[in-house]
Formats: sequence, C-alpha cells, structure tokens
Amino acid sequence: MSSNIRCDGVFRREFLRVGGLTSLGFGLSDVFRTRANAATTKLSGAPNCILIWLDGGPSHLETFDLKPDAPSEVRGPFAPIKTNVPGVHISEWLPRTAKQMNRVALIRSMTSSLGEHNFASHYLLTGYKPTPALQYPGLGSMISHLRAGEHLLPPHVALARPNGMAGPGYLPDSASPFVIDGDPGKPDFSVRDLNPYQGVTMSRLKRRQRFRDVLDSFHRQVDQSRNEDAAFEQAYRLIMSPKAKDAFDLSKEPVAVRQKFGRHRLGQSCLLARRLIEAGAQFVTVTDRGWDTHENLFNRLKEGYTGGTAGKIPKLDTAYSALLGDLADRGLLGDTLVILMGEFGRTPKLNPRGGRDHWPRAFSVALAGGGVKGGQVIGRSDAHGESPADRAVSPGELVRTIYRLLGVNPDRELRTNDGRPVAVNNASGVVKELLA
Repeated sequence: MSSNIRCDGVFRREFLRVGGLTSLGFGLSDVFRTRANAATTKLSGAPNCILIWLDGGPSHLETFDLKPDAPSEVRGPFAPIKTNVPGVHISEWLPRTAKQMNRVALIRSMTSSLGEHNFASHYLLTGYKPTPALQYPGLGSMISHLRAGEHLLPPHVALARPNGMAGPGYLPDSASPFVIDGDPGKPDFSVRDLNPYQGVTMSRLKRRQRFRDVLDSFHRQVDQSRNEDAAFEQAYRLIMSPKAKDAFDLSKEPVAVRQKFGRHRLGQSCLLARRLIEAGAQFVTVTDRGWDTHENLFNRLKEGYTGGTAGKIPKLDTAYSALLGDLADRGLLGDTLVILMGEFGRTPKLNPRGGRDHWPRAFSVALAGGGVKGGQVIGRSDAHGESPADRAVSPGELVRTIYRLLGVNPDRELRTNDGRPVAVNNASGVVKELLA
C-alpha cells in the first residue's frame, strides 16, 4: 500500500485550485463575486493561521505522548527526550522540535468517539460531529467566508489536495480552498496557471478585460455591474500581479533557508505556507499524508522507505521546527496561529504487523503562535495512552477555541441554502489555557 493512501483508500474530489485561472480569471471571478456579496465581520484575534494536517492519524505514542514505563507492546520502539521546557518530553526523533517547545502548547488529552477517517476528520476540521443532514465547513473555509472581501491572494490556500472534510460544507463554493498541486520539494515545482497559456500575451489579456467591461456595461444593472467588475478585477490582479507570483516562487528563498525546512514535500510546503502568509493569505492548509500506520510502524515513522532519516517523524521535525523558528524570526508568529493535528491517535498496543490501528479515545494536538501561551502541556493521558486521565478535550471544544483565537465569534449564526440558522460552533466550552 502506498504511503500516501489511507487504509480506507478514499480521496475525495479536489476542491477549487489556483488552476481555476486556466480560463484567465473568468472562473475565479465567480468566486470573488460571491465573496463580495457574503457577510463580513471585523475580527480582533490572530489574523493568520497555518494548519498542518497529518492525514491518516499520527501516533501520539511515537510523537508527543510517549510512555517509557509501559510494557514494550505499549511503549513501542522510540524513546523520549527532554525539551527546552522542564518536565516535558517528546519523541527522540523530534530533536529540533524539542528546542522549540517553549513556543508550543501541547494538548495530550484530546478525545473523540469517532475512529473512521472521514467521520473523525470531519469532527476535527469542523468542530461538529458528522450528520447526514448537513455538511459543515472546515476551519479554513469558514475563515475564508467570514473574511470575504478584496484580497490579492485567496484567503485560504491548500498546499496539496486537502482532506475532503476541509471544504465549504453548507457555505457557498467560493469558500472552497484554492488547491496548489505538485510537490514543492521537487526542483521543477511551479504553480500552474499563474501565467497565461502560451500564445496569450499580457496585452491580449488586457483586451479581454476591456471586452468584459463592455459586456458588463450592456448586460448588467449598474449595481450588479460594479460587483462583477470588482470580482473580475480581483481575479485579473491575481494573475497579473508580480507580488502574487513571487509569493508562490520558492526559488526566491536562500538555499540555506530551504535546507533548514528540509528538501522534501512537507518542508518546502511549510516554507511556501510562510511565504503565502507573508504575502497576504490568511489561512494556509498544509496536508501531509502517510500517517495511517497499521503496519511496519518503525520504518514508516523513522526510516522511511529510502533509509536514513526519511521517515515521517524526522521530516515533520525539520519542517515544523523551521516553520516556528522562521515565523518567530520574522515577527510573524504572534500574528499566526500554527495548528498541528490529525484525525485521531493510534492504539495503545502494537498489533502483530508491527503497527498501530485507529484510536480516537486519546491523542495529541499542538498549537503555537497566534496569542497561544507556549511551554505548557494541557491534560494528560493514562499510563498506556489509552484514555484521558484528566482535562479531556473534545474536537468541538478545540475548534471553538481556535475560532476564538482567530477572532471569530463561535456563536455567530450563519444560514444554509434553505435558510436554516447554524452557529459557527455549538460546543459548550473552550480550552481556557490556550486563551491565557
């Protein structure tokens, strides 16, 4: 089984992507037009967010919640190491992250009842348990919708195809993330469709814009025409703007910086996420697949399939630590909430295939920046990492807290297509320690 495919074999259909510019901005104008008519709100929390989604369910027992005193079939193959926060230990294969833990708030008592990939992902990404009656919007889509308006860059950019539960749900399609395909870790990586097709010159594109203006003046009422013009103008500016193009161009980064993040997909995606935030994107989702470790856990997480330190955890270590350090060095960490999570944890006992199966009853989530008080551990799991021992935190509470950190009123009511009122979040509480 490929390391990039979950055990359920399901990849939901792609959402809107920067490739929507293949029609030279005309498809994208519909997105901006809908946003121009959407409800807006003034936000007072962290203006930016980077979500690193570890798709498949990362093992808490091999990353942030090791159990060195448990029996061998529970504690697994890895040992804990000290961090720069006294008394806090994490995996030995996260040494760079260990030096950044003073910036991280680690929740070790996340708990859910949903152990199937899509159901669990929906709960973590939306804050709502799934129901056949309504599809709820993911975090990035909600932020994109509530921050509707003029943006040089799309408010929500997804680096790699995101989890299928990260979409707009009951919100308009305009709240979908813009998906950037391709592997930023490859030397030939480039973002498709930021340049016109061969043979379509900039002057020709400008003529198309003028032609569109003429059509609008004939066929649309004055007020609607203004919305159409503004919508098209944003799409036009995105494809024409050197600043927008530069934000996607990793070759602008010094070699030393690219090396620090790791010359692999996750590392370069995290670097690209920082560039996009710096250029004006407000929510960036970085998806890292391959964490569904039902078998051969040691190789998958530590060694990888190419030997050396190519496993999932060492790659995460370089990418995550570099992102936190780089954001801090540039003065961006205070304004950027960084969320590291997957849909659930893994079983307390190793299975006969040397892996761990799905386990939602206890798992870990890490948050940093964006006003979060770092250097703390919230809650704890029991001696085997099986259940929360205290301070149990539900996905609904976590998402409600994230909205608070991002300046969103979680009690605000939105409307579905059929006019049904739905609160942004309906959880009963928040993780107060994160709001300190």
